[in-house]
Amino acid sequence: MARSATRTRDPDRRAKILVAAGDLISRNGYHAVSMAEIGRDAGIVGSGIYRHFDSKAAILVALFDDIIDRLIADQDVALAEHAGPRETLRRLVRGQAEFVVRQRALARVYHNEIGSLPAEDQVRLRRKQRLYLEEWVHLTREAHPDLDDAVARTLVHAAVGAVQSNLFHNVGLEADRLLDCLARAAELVLEIAADQ
Repeated sequence: MARSATRTRDPDRRAKILVAAGDLISRNGYHAVSMAEIGRDAGIVGSGIYRHFDSKAAILVALFDDIIDRLIADQDVALAEHAGPRETLRRLVRGQAEFVVRQRALARVYHNEIGSLPAEDQVRLRRKQRLYLEEWVHLTREAHPDLDDAVARTLVHAAVGAVQSNLFHNVGLEADRLLDCLARAAELVLEIAADQ
């Protein structure tokens, strides 16, 4: 009696779908991208996506959850090392710059498309983002006890803005040099830059 061949699933299929979606959405915008295009670029038929995600919005939610969860995980590692507020902030700035430079397409999608999410996911993800940045505010106040919350929060948002300033233009710097430049700019905003 012949045994029927069992189909093995590609364990990386979900990740391939997310990579394909991130790239397509970065180039064309969320509303212009179809499930069939995402499937094609991920190397599967469009209908195969529905084994992993029930809608295009679910893919976008998963992309954003992955992004913020990775940043939070990196933050948790930096905090666990107890290196002091200035050094911990430097590590967080560097992690943010790494993400923006090395995964520019995803960073651009996050910036441009958060408004395309279902309302409840927008609220949930913005809350996660706020909690992530509140740790920066806390560390900034530890590094500069004379600052109040409002000023510390303003500096944190300005520092993140400095890091994200390259999302919409290409200045021609190679990645490592750009990363160093953006991280240094954010450190100067937070007044944590080491003497050079």
